[in-house]
Amino acid sequence: MTTAPAPRAKLRLGDRIFSGSTVTAGVIILVALAAVAIFLIAQSIPALTADPAELKGSPASFWAYVAPLAFGTMWAAALALLMALPISIGIALFISHYAPRRVAQTLGYIIDLLAAVPSVVFGLWGIKVLAPAVTPLYGWLVDNLGWFPLFSPPVSGTGRTVLTVAIVLAVMIIPIITAVTREVFLQTPRLHEEAALALGATRWEMIQMAVLPFGRPGMISAAMLGLGRALGETMVVAMVLSPALVITFVLTSSSNSPTIAGNIALNFPEAHGVDVNVLIATGLILFAITFAINSVARIVINRRKAFSGAN
Repeated sequence: MTTAPAPRAKLRLGDRIFSGSTVTAGVIILVALAAVAIFLIAQSIPALTADPAELKGSPASFWAYVAPLAFGTMWAAALALLMALPISIGIALFISHYAPRRVAQTLGYIIDLLAAVPSVVFGLWGIKVLAPAVTPLYGWLVDNLGWFPLFSPPVSGTGRTVLTVAIVLAVMIIPIITAVTREVFLQTPRLHEEAALALGATRWEMIQMAVLPFGRPGMISAAMLGLGRALGETMVVAMVLSPALVITFVLTSSSNSPTIAGNIALNFPEAHGVDVNVLIATGLILFAITFAINSVARIVINRRKAFSGAN
């Protein structure tokens, strides 16, 4: 005797509307992303096939032109993330597990407000306040640590270097990383924390055993959000940096590798003809870099989740 299949539950009108809205939103995102990629590729073809003599600065090829830009973008963003990530995690841990409730709420509001400050404000602060303040420090680094490749002479007399840009970018992405990691740390199961404390762990040992392992995927996601902001930042780089189309690791020199976003902002108003296609092609490179970094981060997060689930 065969049993009749169970009738499917009838979706209510609100459920159908919500389901349709989420599917539509997902499709719109994919279509928009595909449209951006198609536009960038189509507009980049003239630059990729153009005679190098037609390009600005007469580089050997388009790739010789874009290489310093890609390097400067990755170099400044990596330095900013290196400085911002430990500070952000420390602030998030303090807010979520150490600070009294009123202090934690106040710091949380301040962090959220900092995330909303326009980038042009950070750029002005970098030019008028930070760059003059760090110029003596750069001189000291070159005089005492000039043997180290990162601080080799000559020193910049204005303080407008890639290290200054990285510091400003770090200040800009700290609120983003802190806000995300704070919420992740607050989601740590209370039973895990209480079990660690019951076994005699100190608060820091409890954080090492329960909070940080639970929040590791969230920390990676927060770091990637901050890195994406640093990679695509335009105004700070355009205002603070005095770029030159070179590849250099030196942090205190006035000869700085420009970033793709900053180069587009500085050159697009006066660009015409194939120069416009060249700038769009560099934007395609930035699009590919960001897409690749986020894809790698997603793979790492999924693997860690699968490993945690298996354990």
